This record gives sequence, structure tokens and C-alpha cells, in this order.
Amino acid sequence: MSASQVESFDAHYAGTPLWDLGRPQAAMRELAEAGAFRGRVLDVGCGTGELALLVAASGLPTVGVDAAPTAIRAARRKADERGLRVRFEVGDALDLGALGEQFDTVLDSCLFHAFDETDRIRYAASLAGVMPSGARLFLLCIGDRHQPGPVRAPHAGIRARRVSAEVIRDTFTTGWRIDSLESTTVENTRDSEGAPGWLATVTRV
Repeated sequence: MSASQVESFDAHYAGTPLWDLGRPQAAMRELAEAGAFRGRVLDVGCGTGELALLVAASGLPTVGVDAAPTAIRAARRKADERGLRVRFEVGDALDLGALGEQFDTVLDSCLFHAFDETDRIRYAASLAGVMPSGARLFLLCIGDRHQPGPVRAPHAGIRARRVSAEVIRDTFTTGWRIDSLESTTVENTRDSEGAPGWLATVTRV
């Protein structure tokens, strides 16, 4: 990510970002409770760590990565307070290969919709670099079912794009298999009803 993008993300944590619920998104929590995650887990765009901490509490080795240093500091504090072993790292979702590791499960809870078309292509390539054949990506993003076009957070310069099912399919083509693509709700701190979203399960082939 560019320096300006990193600054924009980090600036959100001066307050409470729309996406920082103090708990995992319901759609991701339900997957965790159903035992959908396995092996070594990477949470990309982990924020203050609630999803990664939930996964770690189930006994899976977990790494959380986020571009915002303030979020990572908060996530590390939570891990210490809860006595959970999770490695939280400041890192670039577009350069996951820098981790030098491979993962069986990758989680993206509300990061994908922050990328434009060019960065989506880079992101898929970045994911491919840390996911061997058979690894699975679980992706939750804002959807376009009711209102196409961008949506802007009210207090900073991050554009969240309402993503179409076609965009998800076009991003994960060669080298990927989309196992499921379901409509769901993306929660936020402003609207009790949340926003229309997509939940995708994608396997690296």
C-alpha cells in the first residue's frame, strides 16, 4: 500500500473505525464456530485483532497482519490481556510474500472492498504467494446488491467500494476455485442493520 493509504487507515484508530466492532463480524464468527478454519491461519487486515484472537482461542496457530501500526499495537495488548498466543505484524496485504510463510487458511474480513481494480489484481497475487494448493480463503466484503458505487467512511479518506459478485469472480480466476459466494450482512458501528455483503470461499488450486 502507499504511504498515504497506510496513514488513512492508521488515522481511523485515533477514534473507533466503522469496522472495529469490538468483536468479529458475525459471518466470520459463524464460520469459526462451524469449524471451517484449519491449519495455520492468516488474518489479513486484522485491525485490532478480534477475529485472529477468536481463531487462536480455538487452538489454531494464527498470524494477524495489518498496515496500521496503531491497530497492531491494540491487537498485541488484547492478546497479552487474554493470554493468547497470536503473532501480530505490521505488514502490507499487497506484499504478503514478505512474511516468508505459507498458510492453510486465510481470512479477509472487510479488507477486499478497500482496493481498486489494480490493487485487487496485486492482492490476489499476494495471496497466491502465501497459499499452497488446497489452502482456502474466506472473504467478507461490502456488496453492491442495493446501491452500486463507492461508499466513504465519514471521518477519513478511505474509499470502500461496493463489490459485485462479478468482481470477485474476475479477481479469483486462474489458480483459484470459488467454492461458494453467498449474500450476507457486513456489520459496522454506525448502522445497526449493517450493509449488504458477500461471503466468498475460495480455494487455491
